[in-house]
Amino acid sequence: MEKEKILVTGGAGYIGAQNLKLLKKNSFSPITFDNLSTGNLSSVKWGDFIKGDLKNLTDIDNALKKYKPKAVMHFAANALVYESTQNPQKYYENNVIGTINLLKAMLENNIKYFIFSSSCATYGHPEFSPITEDHPQIPISPYGKSKYMIEEILKDYSNVYGLRYVTLRYFNAAGADLELEIGENRTEETHLIPLAIDTSLGINPFLNIYGTDYDTLDGTAIRDYIHVEDLASAHLKALNYIFEGKNSIELNLGSEKGFSVLEIVKEIEKLTQKKINLKYVKRRKADPSILFADSSKAKKVLKWYPEVSDIQTIITSALKWHQKKKNLKS
Repeated sequence: MEKEKILVTGGAGYIGAQNLKLLKKNSFSPITFDNLSTGNLSSVKWGDFIKGDLKNLTDIDNALKKYKPKAVMHFAANALVYESTQNPQKYYENNVIGTINLLKAMLENNIKYFIFSSSCATYGHPEFSPITEDHPQIPISPYGKSKYMIEEILKDYSNVYGLRYVTLRYFNAAGADLELEIGENRTEETHLIPLAIDTSLGINPFLNIYGTDYDTLDGTAIRDYIHVEDLASAHLKALNYIFEGKNSIELNLGSEKGFSVLEIVKEIEKLTQKKINLKYVKRRKADPSILFADSSKAKKVLKWYPEVSDIQTIITSALKWHQKKKNLKS
């Protein structure tokens, strides 16, 4: 029997590639669609690759006509919160217009199953923590707004065109594939854990700490870190959920624990036995004080439970990945 094909936009990226691996392991046939603006072709180790851009409707239409996938997993997006405050046009064009093109091509090719990579950035400044799915969505960055706009578009497309979707609102994706085949590998790194590890390994001279005046115990921002393997398992479960004919739904994905920036730094120092040189700078635009999830709905609906999202596993796996990437001995 032929394997079900799943088109993965942004499959050359960190989270997308982890999903390629899990799809392949679970007898699906993944096809990556990526423009390689931020992804790495070396990460596409499972399934076919198509170079294309969602801003070009013909690119995505041709890909869907050629492969006839049963479903689409949509990861392709620009995802730097601070950059979006400086260049909103880029975010609305790439994220919103690109997704509208993708949905248009899906409808024309009669593809009705969609898994959407959304974000806790749609919530804005939290009114309560942990954050549940019914928390008000008042995004404070163009990035968060772009994801929120797409969520609203999906609801309309579901009501009118019969699209079935699962929207997954991630908190902070972190860690590396435990087999060290996939990890964070960006030209321009902005995430705390890889930056702190690179500083600890002597690759960066210091680590910027953006703001010490947050309303938290140590004055630095608190975030919920979810391991990339646990994220991938949620996507697989979400795919099977809509294939079973269940209703479209929005779900949080987080570890349900919050760690401050300085707590993460201390964990990395403890594991590496090296002091990290810190540089304190002013906070960035559109950074809430505290973001951590209530993921009970995903647990109930998908029977999904984070298995490797304890902070030690996240940091240890990331450290091993960075040492391998830089050819450093542990």
